[in-house]
Amino acid sequence: MKTVQTIEEFKEITGAGKTLAVFSADWCPDCVFIKPFLPELEQESKQFTFVYVDRDQLIELCQDLDIFGIPSFVAFQDGKEIGRYVDKERKTKEQISSFINNLPVHTNE
Repeated sequence: MKTVQTIEEFKEITGAGKTLAVFSADWCPDCVFIKPFLPELEQESKQFTFVYVDRDQLIELCQDLDIFGIPSFVAFQDGKEIGRYVDKERKTKEQISSFINNLPVHTNE
C-alpha cells in the first residue's frame, strides 16, 4: 500500500480509477489493530488502489475531507467520493470487507 506524501499526490491518485484511502496514524490503537489484515483486504479487493494517508502528516487534507476519526476508509471513483466507513467502534476485517463489497462501484470496462 502506497503512502501518500502530499495533497497533490492524493488528488492525482484518487482522480483516476477506483481508490480506497485509509486514513490512520501510528499512535492510534484501533489503527494498529487493523494494520495486520490490511494487506489481505488489498489482495481481496484488487479493483481498488489502496493508499495510506497519515492523518498527522496531511492534517489539512483530513480537514478538507471532514475526516475527524481514525481509522477511516474513504472510497473514490474518478475523483468522486463513493463511500466512507467511519465510526467510533474498532473495525474488524469482516466489517471493512463488507464496506468495500457494498460500495456502488460502476465499471466502464
